Amino acid sequence: MNTAFAIRRLVEEALYTKCLTPEVENAINFELTQMGYVSAVDYEALELLMEEMDEGRIHLVASR
Repeated sequence: MNTAFAIRRLVEEALYTKCLTPEVENAINFELTQMGYVSAVDYEALELLMEEMDEGRIHLVASR
């Protein structure tokens, strides 16, 4: 996966499907670990994901 866009693509997937699976969450964590930092754009994407989860529009599910 292209690390430059991986986190944004994974967040986009969660926003589109309205759910966050353990697979997507683990992939986000893996990309963050590989990069070793969070870019401003990725931070905004993650912030949006967390906001949507806080508002109940995105649900954490066991699997798809």
